[in-house]
Amino acid sequence: MFIFITHMETNNVSATIPDLIPGTETGELKVMHLKRYWNKILLKKQGKLKPDSHREEFQTDVMLLSALGLGLHQTLQYLYMQGNSFEQFEKWIIDTTGSPDPEKIARFNALFTDEKNIPDETNEPDVLGPADHKFWEENGYVIIRNAVPNEDCELAIQAICDFLAIDRYDASTWYNEHPAKAGIMVQMFQHPVFEKNRNAWRIRKAYQELWKRKDVWVNTDRVGFNPPQTESFNFYGPFLHWDVSLQLPIPFGTQGILYLADTAENQGAFTLIPGFQNRIADWLGSLPEGANPRQQDLYALGPKPIAANAGDFILWHQALPHGSSPNTSALPRFVQYINYEPADYKAADNWI
Repeated sequence: MFIFITHMETNNVSATIPDLIPGTETGELKVMHLKRYWNKILLKKQGKLKPDSHREEFQTDVMLLSALGLGLHQTLQYLYMQGNSFEQFEKWIIDTTGSPDPEKIARFNALFTDEKNIPDETNEPDVLGPADHKFWEENGYVIIRNAVPNEDCELAIQAICDFLAIDRYDASTWYNEHPAKAGIMVQMFQHPVFEKNRNAWRIRKAYQELWKRKDVWVNTDRVGFNPPQTESFNFYGPFLHWDVSLQLPIPFGTQGILYLADTAENQGAFTLIPGFQNRIADWLGSLPEGANPRQQDLYALGPKPIAANAGDFILWHQALPHGSSPNTSALPRFVQYINYEPADYKAADNWI
């Protein structure tokens, strides 16, 4: 996961923490927590709050953006680089995503009351069978085959190509500069087919089964484009890593990636360390005192590149080291990142 980090001086932050707008105060969009979220970012931007202030609200912030269909990176980029007034922020939201979905907003606002507002998806068969659950327990990942129709994958690829001004089959266009490229990540969040893929019932249902609850929320994440290596273009990551604190015990958490095109092992395939969720505690305990676990040779742990077809979805436990890999094939890799988690997910107190 890419985190937008601002570098600001904190020496001048007031010792008196300013009062924040209550989470129940709303604006024109009638979305709770939105004005408070804007207020926090504005105060951090002005140096009146430390960057890590109100960390306990981070999950609520994430759920807010999920309900609005906004990406974390794009929202923080707007608020830090452009938006100052709350009215401008609400206008930017509408310009970016259109009017918020009333059902999603009602469900989000219910988090601030005693109401229960969980979508009722009835008569949906289980996606994961006993063998899938056993594989998950042993390996920490599972592949949902045919999670998304091939035609929607094709539409998503075309949307990415149009956005980056590239031709899927013309290698001379693959390496052009584009401001939305962040390595192999593409800062592209909103498109009807992306939203359709995020809400594919087989993906949502698989997450619900692993979380053992229905009240999970889908995020609004980016897409990815990983072209083949050349003499002038080398793969620059992300290499094997974690997106979670390594403070033990690592809580249950999930991540997922949708292959939009058939992807061979040598085509920049998604790579992970199978089963590491079951041995990470012992591995961390075996490291020399003071050693940084993130600076170890994670490739010595047994990485596995995952080959799969267009429309297949790879869902993994967040305790697994994971990353992409160099693309030594003749075609690019196209993917979409999708995750679901509950609103009350609790991350570790400290980042290790």
